[in-house]
Order: sequence, then C-alpha cells, then structure tokens
Amino acid sequence: MAQQVQGVIARAKGEPVRIETIVVPDPGPGEAVVKVQACGVCHTDLHYREGGINDDFPFLLGHEAAGVVESVGDGVTEVAPGDFVILNWRAVCGQCRACLRGRPQYCFDTHNAKQKMTLTDGTELSPALGIGAFAEKTLVAAGQCTKVDPAASPAAAGLLGCGVMAGLGAAINTGEVGRGDSVAVIGCGGVGNAAVVGARLAGAAKIIAVDIDDKKLQTAKSLGATHTVNSRTADPIEAIRELTGGNGADVVIEAVGRPETYEQAFYARDLAGTVVLVGVPTPEMRIDLPLLDVFGRGGALKSSWYGDCLPSRDFPMLIDLYRQGRLDLDAFVSETIALEDVEKAFERMHHGDVLRSVVVF
Repeated sequence: MAQQVQGVIARAKGEPVRIETIVVPDPGPGEAVVKVQACGVCHTDLHYREGGINDDFPFLLGHEAAGVVESVGDGVTEVAPGDFVILNWRAVCGQCRACLRGRPQYCFDTHNAKQKMTLTDGTELSPALGIGAFAEKTLVAAGQCTKVDPAASPAAAGLLGCGVMAGLGAAINTGEVGRGDSVAVIGCGGVGNAAVVGARLAGAAKIIAVDIDDKKLQTAKSLGATHTVNSRTADPIEAIRELTGGNGADVVIEAVGRPETYEQAFYARDLAGTVVLVGVPTPEMRIDLPLLDVFGRGGALKSSWYGDCLPSRDFPMLIDLYRQGRLDLDAFVSETIALEDVEKAFERMHHGDVLRSVVVF
C-alpha cells in the first residue's frame, strides 16, 4: 500500500524549497523502499534547485543518504528488509559496453526505480540523481542500495553516497595516488578535503592543500594536508613547484570546476604527472591550453565521475576503515539539522560555512 511521507521539494528554478507530502508507492520488481535515517546537503541538490541540472521540476531533493530497507519488490536479492544501506546513484546494469568490458564503475545505463513518487495531486516528482532522499522514505532501484556495517553512524556513512566518495575516489581510484607521491588539491570544500583524506590513505608523502579561505585550509591540515597555500596571496603554481623541488606534484586534483583553477592544476603537475578534474563545471565554461603544452608535458588529464567508484566494492571497504578509526568520516559532518532546515543549509553552503550539513530523521 502506498505511503504518504514528508519530503523537500523544489518547485521552480531559484524558488526556496518547501516541505510537502509525497506519495511513495510499494516497491515493484527490482525496487526497494528505504526508510531514510540521514541525508547530506550536497551542492548538487542546490544545482537542481537552481535549474543547473535540467528543468524537470518539481524535484524531490536529496541523494547523499543512508537508511534501512523497509520493503523490496519481486526479484530483489541484493538486499532485504532490515538491511542498513548507503544509497548510490551508480546501480550498475551489468549489460552495457562498460560493464561487459569489466569496467562497471563507468556503467552507462545505471538503474533507477521504474515507478514514480508523486505529490498528493498525482504530480510526478523527479528524484535528485534518481534517489530523492530528503524524505522520510524513498523509492529506489534495489541496486542503488549498498549494504554496509550497521554499526556505522548514518550521518557519516551517508556522505559516501556522493561528495566524500567523489573526493576519496578522485585520489585513490582516478588519480591512482601511490605511496610516496606528492599530491596537490585545489579547492578545499567537502570534495577537496575528501581528496586530501584519500591521498593520505593512499600513502602520499606530501599533500598540498590550495584554497582562498584560511579556515578551509586549516580543516585540510587537520585532515592530513602536509602543506597549505592560500592562492589569494601566493601563486599556487609557483608554490606547489617550490614545495616539490621545482618539479610540480605527481597528482593534482582540481576540486573547484573552473577554467582558471584547471589551468593552475595543469601547470602545477610534474612532467608525466596526472591532473584529475572532480570539480563540476557549468555548461558555458571553456578552457584554452596550448596543444604543444598538452603534448609536451605528457602524463594524463582525467575526469573523475563519482570518484570512479564501484559502490559494491568501495562502500563496505571504506565503512570498514571508518569503523577501524582509519577514516574519519565524522569530521565531515559540520552539523546535523532537521528536514525543515534544508533551505538555510543551502545558504550556509553558499557562504562556505560548512563541510556538510546533514539532515537526520
């Protein structure tokens, strides 16, 4: 029987979000209903509200979440009612060309729930990243549920559903940071600081955090950065080179998503080094680099989608590290808030006051 619950809805571009009653249907084949326990407030949700993703309003926001499976539909074997899960937006299909080549982390046909959640008047909702977790319960494809250790804090665990995983994976998976490497991270918000943590986990010898905000740089240092550079007062390219024997870093992770910071990343890496773009640009942005420099500097220019993660592989492993005290996910939870505080959390995010606000149910 369908259920009515409260959820955060973005009705139109730029309008403040509001809490409304939504209808969650019983799960159909391959689907699951999850009782949400915590959901982080991510920049992507703000992009949806601002019409920066698409214009399929109204949106049911929220996607960086953890909770407990309440019910499942026919044919579901991955999870069962009572399982503690992190929700993900890469439910691999197993049949596309990426999956068949043994690269499911690039799956081109990820699953979402077939049924639609609606408002009480029948208006269909577009769930953010196919999840819609700023709600007491949500309907997802069962493959979007990754079972992890239930002893983990939901507020911390849910952050692996998007931003923290993006940063960790940019360092570990995409950048392939190795023991003894030098790493620079440009942009030390939630994703950038997660990249700092990922570089530390991977065994980097030198981790250089770059930002224009001393408060963010201090946070980066507390999470494992060995050096910090305020790019308001110092040229980040020269500073990174100076800290790496004049060579540049082995891996530079750009976590801002702007042409000027990408260019800094390009020239701040060593010869044959790697640039990883994990910051999300906007459609109108362009970059102009001399093709001879692209050729002559060698190395790799990579983009990191979702930290190139495979949820079934990465989430349980990272939660194990968290439970062992080797990965401080709690450090990313700046505050816990109620569902009605999401709009205020967007304002604090815009001003750079928090790593993550997390809605706790």
